Amino acid sequence: MTPGELPRPRRFLGHGGILLTADVWGSDSAPPLVLLHGGGQTRHAWGRTGPRLAALGWQVIAPDLRGHGESGWSADGGYDLDLYAEDVRALVAELGGRPLLIGASLGGLSALLAAGEAPEAAIRALVLVDVAHRPDPRGVRRITEFMRGRPDGFASVAEAAAAVSAHLPHRVRSDNPEGIRNNLRPHGDRWLWHWDPRMPAGFEGRMDPPGMAERLLDAACHTDAPILLVRGGSSDVVRDDIAEQFCDRVPHARRVDVADAGHMVVGDRNEHFLDAIVPFLEGIA
Repeated sequence: MTPGELPRPRRFLGHGGILLTADVWGSDSAPPLVLLHGGGQTRHAWGRTGPRLAALGWQVIAPDLRGHGESGWSADGGYDLDLYAEDVRALVAELGGRPLLIGASLGGLSALLAAGEAPEAAIRALVLVDVAHRPDPRGVRRITEFMRGRPDGFASVAEAAAAVSAHLPHRVRSDNPEGIRNNLRPHGDRWLWHWDPRMPAGFEGRMDPPGMAERLLDAACHTDAPILLVRGGSSDVVRDDIAEQFCDRVPHARRVDVADAGHMVVGDRNEHFLDAIVPFLEGIA
């Protein structure tokens, strides 16, 4: 397996029989590693990460979460965090082999509940990418305002790329805006984000409802696997004191910061993200 090799498609059944579309890199006989993207993203967020991890000896599986990308949409428009956690449990059970989970934002919260609450998913280890038990409401508000900001979509892929650049001014703008096409779907003469338009509704309220912080901390403490928290050094979603509190409360958790990365650590500083997690992965392997 070499970095840059194209993934092969695979489908899984999530909770309630919903179809989850995934990209897979690496040998089927290698230990499984699942990459779970954040809210509003797709499996293509891991396009540079997946082949690199497969080259290190993992079978890497990157699904679209329900309501995102090419995976199914909830029939009733429901996208509660518990539903995503049930999808993770179903995915882990279908894969077998006690996979290692790496979850960014929404993917990390889903993985944490799946692994730490009954029925606990049998996992090898958990990497949380810029998500802990309590988000900074200012960062969450910034993300949700962006997600809800263009319900009518864009006239072109380039227009969507410009909107992303304005949302993430710290990130070097790509000379090729076509890279964002994987996160869009055509709708007549417009381009819409590739998610169920019902999904962002209430997204902000689902991030930190009453009692959720203690619930997530309790799940982390009950997760029967080591945890690595990877925080973006410039994150406006996970504050430094919250990351420190998480690791103080969870005995088997440790932390590493990725300098000059915001909430979207992988997209901001992919090479540095890999440098941060590889020693942890090597210790698990």
